[in-house]
Amino acid sequence: MMIMKKMSYVVLCAGLMLGATGAQAQLRVEITGIGSNQIPVAIANFANESAAPQSISDIVKADLARSGVFKIIDGAEMSETAPVSYDQWKSRGADALAAGSVQAMADGRLDVRYKLFDTIKSTQLSSMNNAAAPQFNRLLAHKIADDIYEKLTGTKGAFSTRIAYVTQSGREYRLEVADADGEGIQVALRSNEPIISPSWSPDGTKVAYVSFEKKKPIVYVQNLVTRQRTIVSNEKGSNSAPSWSPDGTRLAVALSRDGHTQVYTVNADGSGLRRVSNSSGIDTEPQFSADGQSIYFTSDRSGGPQIYRMSVSGGDAKRVTFGGSYNISPRIASDGKTLAYISRRDGNFQLYALDLASGQELRLSDTANDESPSFSPNGKYIMYATESGRRKSLAVVSVDGRVKQRLTTQAGNIKEPTWGPFMK
Repeated sequence: MMIMKKMSYVVLCAGLMLGATGAQAQLRVEITGIGSNQIPVAIANFANESAAPQSISDIVKADLARSGVFKIIDGAEMSETAPVSYDQWKSRGADALAAGSVQAMADGRLDVRYKLFDTIKSTQLSSMNNAAAPQFNRLLAHKIADDIYEKLTGTKGAFSTRIAYVTQSGREYRLEVADADGEGIQVALRSNEPIISPSWSPDGTKVAYVSFEKKKPIVYVQNLVTRQRTIVSNEKGSNSAPSWSPDGTRLAVALSRDGHTQVYTVNADGSGLRRVSNSSGIDTEPQFSADGQSIYFTSDRSGGPQIYRMSVSGGDAKRVTFGGSYNISPRIASDGKTLAYISRRDGNFQLYALDLASGQELRLSDTANDESPSFSPNGKYIMYATESGRRKSLAVVSVDGRVKQRLTTQAGNIKEPTWGPFMK
């Protein structure tokens, strides 16, 4: 069935309009693994795509190749309106074909059209027709790549998303925001004091983080459109580890205001502070469950750090992790089925994933100093910080462990990644 999609671009890239200094050194993405059964897909050069600032088809091909799921077959220039020779593309080994065109409009916008064809069944699978200003050229391409990924795998892609992370160069710390492919970097905050624990709001317009600019850890929420900052928690002692509720109205935080660190919730404007956990140990790193009804957190109440789950209203906590004696930094997938965390085993801190239904663990990294995992919005990939040669970088791994990427920058150490929601 053909699916026609249109998008509004009035507030399309609100979160990119940071008004900060220009883009920093781009992230370099290296692919070190591929999927086990790649789908061969042909991407034709879009007709008249020289009218766009960057090649739409090149961006689409780069997105799909980076996922590790597809084998890319180049195609000659082809418009989405041209007749499709299905037998020709099948003979080239393509199971699917994407073709499109770019047209400059009188008002300066670009009209980008695309169609996806199933060469095996000789049918059209999908189509898009979107118009946007030239500066949204890359986002249009990411949206097309998302559609191809979804139609051919059954799961939405995560190319039209953003990431946030902290870079450190000398004494300067920067909170940066970039597209999921490392392009389009913008600086949200600069400081001579540490910035840690960034966390995206569900609508992608805000980032919560901890800043030490006042010589103590304070939780802020920053609007990426207006650059307005709100202090969400500045209690006595440590204020740390903010994470958003799925509806974006609250944050879970870890506070030591009562003498030892416990889990609290607070409204996004800083009001309504409420204690959730109540133990004699340290409870920290809270994360809302996918349905918002529970909170996962790290606690040493059993003697060593393990991950627990409790109701968002408090009460008894249930231990979740049992493999190994040291498990921290819980992150939950958007479908609520998989838990990612960092586990120390044989002296190495490595990324693990736990199937919550079966209790089966899977080690996903082969490095020795991992931290700060973050799921992609489609739940198929996990980004985390790691260290190689005494230099901190970011890595991405698929939840089955087969596809691996490394993200590095010339600007210095890069850490504390968080994967944002889809751009609308």
